[in-house]
Amino acid sequence: MAIYSTDAETRWPRVKADKSLKILGERIRRIRKKQGLSQEELAFQTEIDRSYMGGIERGQHNLSFSKLCTIARVLKKDAGSLARGLPED
Repeated sequence: MAIYSTDAETRWPRVKADKSLKILGERIRRIRKKQGLSQEELAFQTEIDRSYMGGIERGQHNLSFSKLCTIARVLKKDAGSLARGLPED
């Protein structure tokens, strides 16, 4: 169950990280690092704010399918491979 709060710095809704969001974020981070991209570079290429990208990688943002597809495209992956096996309880 997601618990929403407000991030005062960014004013984006944040969700209390659940297991599936954390796994997704860890996958994105691992692939990004393996490809030698900084978080800033990935954020720039996906047109997602860097601090929001950090929240995605920490599992704090329940990103839209559109954002997931954009991230997957930049990482040269398909969205399904990033989300495979999710959600987890």
